[in-house]
Amino acid sequence: MHSLPVFLRLTGRPVILTGEGEAAEAKRRLLERAGARIVDETDQAARLAIVADGDVATADRLRARGILVNATDNPDQCDFTLPAIVDRDPVLIAIGTGGASAGLAKALRQRLETLLPARLGALAQALFDARSAIRVRWPDANGRRRAIDAGLAPGGPLDPLCGDGVDALPAWLATQEDAAPSRLETILLHSADPDDLTLRAARLLGEADRLYHKPDVPAAILDRARADAVRIAVDTPPVLTGEGLSLWLTLAG
Repeated sequence: MHSLPVFLRLTGRPVILTGEGEAAEAKRRLLERAGARIVDETDQAARLAIVADGDVATADRLRARGILVNATDNPDQCDFTLPAIVDRDPVLIAIGTGGASAGLAKALRQRLETLLPARLGALAQALFDARSAIRVRWPDANGRRRAIDAGLAPGGPLDPLCGDGVDALPAWLATQEDAAPSRLETILLHSADPDDLTLRAARLLGEADRLYHKPDVPAAILDRARADAVRIAVDTPPVLTGEGLSLWLTLAG
């Protein structure tokens, strides 16, 4: 990754904004939506700055004070970039290209806007409000995670792309069905390119608890798995696996 994506809580915090015109006004609106307190360059408490006209001298001056700077339309002068945003509060999806193409980020945002239901944020809030009930229903942490994964899976009762997960949440909590039993799935890779993964393989990588893999399986493939999935390099498929979903990955040929 060229950058670490983060979400900053800016409510009430000072952020320097310099420059004038449409670009500056657009950044002002964005900062105001995030609750930031917009200040000028003289503010000594600010730790972030947006140089809306991309001025190199201003960016250098602020950076010399230890301030992280975004210089509009000048990616070489940016310590951080501002993504295109899909807002389904409290769900936020940020799309960044590292300054390579704002147009591409916008196009992707427009596509995602049509895919994500307006009630997606309500589902997130309902799951937050139901945390205690979920813990009671599935007291084991691993079982709870697997149950949530199954509920949110495509076609599941809480499928986030269907738009009716909020209404289905009480029935999901009341169900007596447990998460799927522990199992081992094999993924035979026909390419070292992660873009060649089948839809099934990509889905399994996103769900797996642990990955058993040949040492020659590329890191780019393993990176498509959950960040907290255990990775175990072995030469042969495992005989015994732990709870949940385990994968055996090997390159064809």
